Amino acid sequence: MRMICIYILDMDNGAYRKFWELENTVHHCRTAQPETLLNKSAFARTAILGLSLLGVSAWLIFGLMPVSVAADILVYSMTTKDGHFTPDTIEVPAGQKFKLVMKNDGASTEEFESSDLHREKVVMPGKSVEILLGPLKAGTYGFYGEFHPDTAKGKLVAK
Repeated sequence: MRMICIYILDMDNGAYRKFWELENTVHHCRTAQPETLLNKSAFARTAILGLSLLGVSAWLIFGLMPVSVAADILVYSMTTKDGHFTPDTIEVPAGQKFKLVMKNDGASTEEFESSDLHREKVVMPGKSVEILLGPLKAGTYGFYGEFHPDTAKGKLVAK
């Protein structure tokens, strides 16, 4: 069982009073004595109030919201089969991250390879792989199949 109590300083009479309480127990918050909270110095009182409010704010913002929010990412698909990529040209937006999903519909292994994109990924027959790319500057980026370099060729065009 836990309880969170936040106290603030009443500047008129120098006493701390309960400002906020989250109770999950039968125990109750007790009034704090000013002597127990850093001997009533103005700096200490301000620091306690500031840190308390900062802590509550952080808890409310980060404790009640998901830690990360997934951004929408564009997904492009292509297949490889018998030494060819379909489609062999994919247009993507410049300056934005995206995911390329490559499925191998062939009977042999293929590898997505691109020195322009600094990526390589092996795709086993009947399997798919995801390749995260970008953000890219506007331009054309070539790729090829490592196991069929003469026929498995393609390009990404960032616009």
